[in-house]
Amino acid sequence: MNTSIKFGAVLAAIALLMGLAATALLLAPLPAWAAAAAGGSTLGSEVWTWGLAAAAASTGLSSLAAGYAVAKVGTAAIGALAEKPDLFGRLLIFVGLAEGIAIYGLIVSILILNRLS
Repeated sequence: MNTSIKFGAVLAAIALLMGLAATALLLAPLPAWAAAAAGGSTLGSEVWTWGLAAAAASTGLSSLAAGYAVAKVGTAAIGALAEKPDLFGRLLIFVGLAEGIAIYGLIVSILILNRLS
């Protein structure tokens, strides 16, 4: 196995572990924050808890998916650019479309948070 492939796999594993750790840290204080936020609201604390968890999951999972898509499309784009440099504009569009996944997840989480307030 090539050392660059091993290094890429290690980086992907580290990124995945960091994403999971960040998600766990975001979900840990949710019940206390939700109870404090729901004090003046008509919604129960369970609705706040699940709403905040859904918003965090929407942003986190879409960002992970966008990172994976950009990694796959980006490596293919670099390979294609090495052979045909005039494809730069077309390949940039593909990478931008892969990054759009994260923006969609952020929009969904904003809509969830707007519904809670």
